[in-house]
Amino acid sequence: MADSTWPSDAELNRIRDVVSEMSGRSVDEIRVVVSPYRICPLGAHIDHQGGTVTAMTINKGILLGFVPSGDSKVHLRSAQFKGDVNFSVDEIQLPKHLIRASENNQTNCSSIPDEECSWGNYARGAQYALQHRGNDLSQGIIGYICGSQGLDSSGLSSSAAVGVAYLLAFESANNLSISSTENIEYDRLIENEYLGLRNGILDQSAILLSSHGCLTYMNCKTKEHKLVQPQKDRTEFQKNFKILLAFSGLKQALTTNPGYNRRVEECQEAARILLVASGNTSEKPVFTNVDAKVYEAYKHKLDHVLYKRAEHYFSENVRVKQGVEAWVSGNMEKFGELVSSSGLSSIQNYECGAEPLIQLYEILLKAPGIHGARFSGAGFRGCCLAFVETNRAAEAASFVREEYSKCQPALSRQLNPDTAVLICETGDCARVI
Repeated sequence: MADSTWPSDAELNRIRDVVSEMSGRSVDEIRVVVSPYRICPLGAHIDHQGGTVTAMTINKGILLGFVPSGDSKVHLRSAQFKGDVNFSVDEIQLPKHLIRASENNQTNCSSIPDEECSWGNYARGAQYALQHRGNDLSQGIIGYICGSQGLDSSGLSSSAAVGVAYLLAFESANNLSISSTENIEYDRLIENEYLGLRNGILDQSAILLSSHGCLTYMNCKTKEHKLVQPQKDRTEFQKNFKILLAFSGLKQALTTNPGYNRRVEECQEAARILLVASGNTSEKPVFTNVDAKVYEAYKHKLDHVLYKRAEHYFSENVRVKQGVEAWVSGNMEKFGELVSSSGLSSIQNYECGAEPLIQLYEILLKAPGIHGARFSGAGFRGCCLAFVETNRAAEAASFVREEYSKCQPALSRQLNPDTAVLICETGDCARVI
């Protein structure tokens, strides 16, 4: 069942008009990649350890209008950032830290701040990933990219949505037939190898595999996935709840805690200690290679910080299993309780979250009609998500806006009142129109 609420015909027509003007082509020739944002109800921060995760997309995200350029040239514009991005698909792309010094030579954005010049890195990263796997790219693209209007996408994995969008555009322009599972790996190359972020495959998997009204379940060790449907009628089940997104106004990570890569290192160190204690030194030091019984037997060997990282992983895996069972049975109340418990573990054990996000999480738990809430992402910036009863969604949104403005008046004033709290629906997977 496809989600028909996004993108609207007006959004598609606007993008087609922009690309038509950029390229001189007819609007009928313009293709559009629809790449949705994702939420992770359960399975937070354990994908990089080979854990089991759940995810779904929402009816908001990235739109990339494009047309094959007719040659090797790539020419891109963004609705959000200044400056045109120009390069050729026959160039050899090197990982970002090696090209940083020459970045301004590849992007036509002189006199524009560096952070705005860097928005083209995901397009170059997509080229890098496709080249790295031996794909022949002869066609560039002329394209225009934008996110859902007025929406701060922080915490919704807009970076993975952007990477996937460029992959699908290059593949479409070059008539490459690449599966969703292959594209998960390609987007991992963008994130891990090209950009140097040590995250897992949850985000791109959700964006590429999800289906409207389903819960996407994935084993990040085996890469196996399935779409989980409720036993009752899926359409009827979907009518009973909405997804509520509450934005904090934080655009940058305001935290003194160690960053994302540091937490990954701590998980690996904890796994190494547990494996060595059990006499297993041949396995890669990630938690998925540590049996739960081994953890229980040797967790006393971990220091306080490493113990908390391990406790989050093993307890989150249990929550994922229980959450899938609750979803299948249509028990949204139980599912929501597990989502809230996941949020608490992210705060206490994985030690994520800046104060404004923690306050938002606590406000959501008190809001009318809320089944469960947590950070969307690591909680250093961006938003929180919640599942809310459909007939109380507007009431809950009003409550959250009012209460958050009391505890964070300065940040609240930076938010667009029309999009500070959004009521969304589940979405579909990324695709080319």
